[in-house]
Amino acid sequence: MPNVASPTSAALAPPATSQQNRSIVIIGSLFFIFGFVTWLNSVLIPYLKISCELTNFEAYLIPFAFYVSYLMAIPSAWVLKQVGYKKGMSVGLLVMGVGALLFVPAALTRTYSLFLLGLFVQATGLTLLQTAANPYITILGPRESAAKRISVMGICNKVAGMIAPIALGAVALKDADALVKRLGTLGAAAKAAELDTLAARVIIPYLLIIAVLALLAGLIYFSSLPEIDTDHEDEAVAAANTGKSSIFHFSHLLLGALAMFFYVGVEVIAVDTIISYGTAQGIAFSSAKYLASCVLFAMILGYAIGIVAIPKYLSQERALQVSAVAGGLFAIGAIFTSGFTSVLFIILLGLANSLIFPAIWPLAIAGLGRFTKLGSSLLIMAIAGGAVLSLIYGLLVDRFTAQHAYWLVIPCYLFLLFYGVAGHKARRA
Repeated sequence: MPNVASPTSAALAPPATSQQNRSIVIIGSLFFIFGFVTWLNSVLIPYLKISCELTNFEAYLIPFAFYVSYLMAIPSAWVLKQVGYKKGMSVGLLVMGVGALLFVPAALTRTYSLFLLGLFVQATGLTLLQTAANPYITILGPRESAAKRISVMGICNKVAGMIAPIALGAVALKDADALVKRLGTLGAAAKAAELDTLAARVIIPYLLIIAVLALLAGLIYFSSLPEIDTDHEDEAVAAANTGKSSIFHFSHLLLGALAMFFYVGVEVIAVDTIISYGTAQGIAFSSAKYLASCVLFAMILGYAIGIVAIPKYLSQERALQVSAVAGGLFAIGAIFTSGFTSVLFIILLGLANSLIFPAIWPLAIAGLGRFTKLGSSLLIMAIAGGAVLSLIYGLLVDRFTAQHAYWLVIPCYLFLLFYGVAGHKARRA
């Protein structure tokens, strides 16, 4: 997700408006794919918990397997350097298709480890896509409005995210309440047969996903999407970066990566835990399966606010500060209330989280110049926060309760507030 303000050379000049609009549409389609594949996890967690008979901790290995793959961002940057951004996007889509294909034997054998491997491979391809697509959308215009363009991409991502759990939930969690009750009355053989049938429900949806990924890979490969060059920097940036030989010389980037780690953690916790949390608060599966889409709808509302307000009425820094404070307050509300009210506060976390990523990205990569590509990769790697924090959340649920496990997000929002107030200025110290 790289900075646009630093590069002002001809190599990085924004393309003509018509070409820019075409490029935004293409990248928007990629962000739609990001969202669709990513937010299927909110359904896979309760679905595989039932079909593979998992504990809470084991079930939250699903987001762990998915988000830990973002540590592949540095190798992804190397791939992009070798083949370019456009071909790299096509390769990423094909890798995602391979991961989706692994779901077929996993479902046929009800092998949880194979499901996890499929998720890891899907997310590895997604990492390559994100490492390429985020620099693209940031460079397609001035830095001051980067958060606005990223907000547009966020809407593409979250619209897909709203659709994904509803679509998969309608298949995978159909009649789940009755099934869970029935499983408790069955003998071992009959129970295994029911679970095998349940596991097979995802085969057709994932075959459709494979077909879409392959089609999009071909469309991207033969598209008019221009190649971009982030290795050049203008004279002012080059002068500022004199004597800097690695990304570790940019304190604001390192703090930004940590902020990204915490942000993705709280975002994933809000979306991926809410279906299970809703059932723990007495909401039936038939209704709870829509809750993840509610969180993502709240994020879409937040993105819409960002498009209108940034930078005209709200700076990127201020947006981050307001979002961090709101996130902390909503989390406290969820912890100290119960029933649907508590669940509603988790939904509102989507609204609070919406403008954090669009604000962190341009602030973290400001002034990186020739280090932009590597800095972008570091921020992508920080998405692994979704793996670590969701797994800790699952452990806390088994140790305490699903509600008290939300205390985990409070220190995360406090650090995000710090980054919005002071951390992003560290490069100027």
